[in-house]
Amino acid sequence: MKAIQFSNYGGPEVLETVDVERPKPEGREVLIAVHRVGVNYADTARRRGQYVVPTPLPFIPGAELAGVVQEVGPEVTSVKPGSRVVTMTGSGAYAEYVTADERGLIPLGDTLDFSTAAALPLQGLSAYHVLITMGQMAEGETVLVHAAAGGVGSIAVQLAKLHGAGKVIATASTEEKLADAKRLGADVGINYTQEGWEKEVLEATDGKGVDVAMEMAGGDIFEKTLRVLGRFGRLVIFGSASGEQSKLNAGRLMEKNQSVIGFFLPQIMRRQALMQASLETLFTHLQKGELELQIGHTFPLEEAARVHELMEGRKTRGKIILEVQS
Repeated sequence: MKAIQFSNYGGPEVLETVDVERPKPEGREVLIAVHRVGVNYADTARRRGQYVVPTPLPFIPGAELAGVVQEVGPEVTSVKPGSRVVTMTGSGAYAEYVTADERGLIPLGDTLDFSTAAALPLQGLSAYHVLITMGQMAEGETVLVHAAAGGVGSIAVQLAKLHGAGKVIATASTEEKLADAKRLGADVGINYTQEGWEKEVLEATDGKGVDVAMEMAGGDIFEKTLRVLGRFGRLVIFGSASGEQSKLNAGRLMEKNQSVIGFFLPQIMRRQALMQASLETLFTHLQKGELELQIGHTFPLEEAARVHELMEGRKTRGKIILEVQS
């Protein structure tokens, strides 16, 4: 089967189309013919060798996919060949076929298309758990969402409103992206590429600062986000897109009873009941029309390197999907 693989860490050019052996399902595994793959910043971090956990070489990236079950392992009882499903894997989704545990499958039936299904799990779960599980967002609180027109950010804006946020402040790099965030429910839009954006955040909160901040850039963005955190505020770190490591003087948190919290989705995935319940909640919002997914672009699997280049150059909007099979 065809797959996208890298054998060395580096830029998008290290991604290569290769022929590898098709996996065989064992135990409670199923073999899925992949139709759509969701692309995430974690994939680019894997490629650079800068992910939270080590990335073994060679490596086939991709952690979320939608497709059709082709074969089932000898112990599978809950699904049959021909079933349309969506699931998450630790890796391997940039390929024509992948194996996955039956316990992590979400049935699609005939209600959702593959692109929509593949766009939700990883970024939806990240947005939900950064806000609710780790950020402990309460009704009436003010939330700051960086990169609010991106995959996680656009979902987070909507979830914050659905869960009763009093005010959602969205940041993005262009006016077009800010317009997208406002259309999805953001109350305030601020361009974080302009000097002094943190002052605008404070003005929008009457100097009080925000209650929950979602931060995934690192470096200077982290430092300025910490400055706009209010009393008892929670800043949740869920990435380092800039490649710059953040520095924290922990003592400064004491003055306002603030918290800086780390988030890593695989830890949530290890708690099956927690992950399954939140994923079902997200799909319920989607099916009720309460959640809109921003699918910005769809590319063929073979153009994965171009996709990574566009993402890292901030030239994409919304969720990026790879089409493997039509």
